[in-house]
Amino acid sequence: MSIENTGYNEETNIIILSDENGNDVEFEFLDLLEYEGEEYIVLIPPEDDSVVILKIEADEDSEFEDYVGIEDEQLLMKLFELFKEKNADLYDFDE
Repeated sequence: MSIENTGYNEETNIIILSDENGNDVEFEFLDLLEYEGEEYIVLIPPEDDSVVILKIEADEDSEFEDYVGIEDEQLLMKLFELFKEKNADLYDFDE
């Protein structure tokens, strides 16, 4: 699954992603993470409190970045732990 970044509004911190079917979906941008030489974006869907973490891949044929879903549960958990550590002062994480 590949998702394309089609816009970002710095004032509202909203990023618009377009899926492979051309549907635009808004997310609130939370953070960028770097792990083992790869970059990941952390987002939250509107009116939801679940976190979405996607791998960032540069697309040389486009002015936009592509984001790829992560299927490795261990990697997702590691990335979420990194996000929590990095942002402990900004967010209240329920355990």
